[in-house]
Amino acid sequence: MNLIKIIDDLQLDKIDQEEFLKPAMRRGLFKKAGDFSLKAALTSIPFALIAMPKIVKAATSDSVSEALTFALRLEYLEREFYKLGLAAPNLIPSTDKPIFDQIYKHEMQHVLFLEKNLSVPADSKKEIYDFTAGGKFPAFTDYNVFKALAQAFEDTGVRAYKGQAGNVAPSHPFLTAALQIHSVEARHASAIRRLRGFKGWISNNERSTGMPVETQPVYDGEENLTQGGVNITGLSGISNANLTEAFDEPLTMAQVLAVAGLFIK
Repeated sequence: MNLIKIIDDLQLDKIDQEEFLKPAMRRGLFKKAGDFSLKAALTSIPFALIAMPKIVKAATSDSVSEALTFALRLEYLEREFYKLGLAAPNLIPSTDKPIFDQIYKHEMQHVLFLEKNLSVPADSKKEIYDFTAGGKFPAFTDYNVFKALAQAFEDTGVRAYKGQAGNVAPSHPFLTAALQIHSVEARHASAIRRLRGFKGWISNNERSTGMPVETQPVYDGEENLTQGGVNITGLSGISNANLTEAFDEPLTMAQVLAVAGLFIK
């Protein structure tokens, strides 16, 4: 995550700077708050880490409920995809079926958890899906296509949960739960990548061989080489591709829905 970019994107003019700097004054970090702009204060990384939860809460327009509802939409999509895949005759080989059956069970539990905490009646917001995207993809008759789409959905889920972390941060129990789901989605993504014969992590913004070109937005931005405001190029003497594998980037709601929307009627 690029801390400097986050600072630039924040609507600092809408934040009470004097109120924000009070914790810094109490901690003796600044003798006189008036000597510093808020942006200057934030560029001090230790102070930024102290203050970021408050800033994120002040700058975000997405509520905890909206973030969780968004997560539920993704979990509905994934659950339905695996349910249909497992029911499709002669699609998943017997050797791989236990893996997808377990992933389906995980997605089911994610759905039930989110429904309960959002007080959503079962499936009341379930959408209608077309996993062939209008006939483009033989999702449930070609196992290779099924696996490719599964990878796209799981890689999307990992970055989507990361993208909503700031929005659920004001509610610590939900943040903890979201992070617990996030790591499981990452395990799903890695397992499916391995089934497809690829490494379990993302290099640059590569979607890997056999992935539909329509899924490219899932991987855009993963080539980022600036982390926490630091350009990591050359820090360890390894290739840039390997460096990008060590960090995962978030996706916004709009970026996620641009991909998921392909499969929602």
